[in-house]
Amino acid sequence: MGETVKIRARGIRTTVAALAAVAGVAAVAVPAAAATPPASATPRFLEPAELPPHPTSPWYAGPVTAGQPDPLPVCVGEALPSIASHRSYWTEFDTSAQQITVVERTEQRAKDFAALLRKDITGCAKKLMERDPDLTATQKSYGRLNVEEGAHVYGLHTASAWGSSDIGLFSVGRDGRTVTVVLWGQMGNFQHAQVGDFKTTTVTAVNKLY
Repeated sequence: MGETVKIRARGIRTTVAALAAVAGVAAVAVPAAAATPPASATPRFLEPAELPPHPTSPWYAGPVTAGQPDPLPVCVGEALPSIASHRSYWTEFDTSAQQITVVERTEQRAKDFAALLRKDITGCAKKLMERDPDLTATQKSYGRLNVEEGAHVYGLHTASAWGSSDIGLFSVGRDGRTVTVVLWGQMGNFQHAQVGDFKTTTVTAVNKLY
């Protein structure tokens, strides 16, 4: 817990925007062709009020939508299968979030998928560095949460040479054969990361899976 890795990486403004459509409300729009799965076929998703509280704005949410988010979120996007479902959230200001859930065929496949996501998040900063050294990124692990089969929480801060500064939080949790990822991001740094509130949100998300 608290282990910090400082590296240089590229385009985290794009990175955090992709993280959970964190750049703004426009990225939350759902494509016309996207289908909303029946409630009986998908786990329950977070409600807006269950997100970390924003000091000056309520949270809003789009529908639960079948398929991968577009754009794909940073760090975890490459691993997401087409069977994923997602829901996007936003405030009136610079804070956004997203939940992505995958129901695997077996519990072992879900366990392996959650491990892959955690590995991708852990190595995300290094990948960003390899793409472009224009930004400095700092990555943290906030440890494991004891909920259902467990959840892990991570943070990623990036600062650009031109002055941008973004903070994102990630969590990966599992209940049986269902895996969920929660992403939160806004302008700022680790001092602005609502880690305690985000952990509460993660526990709620995992408890709501089934």
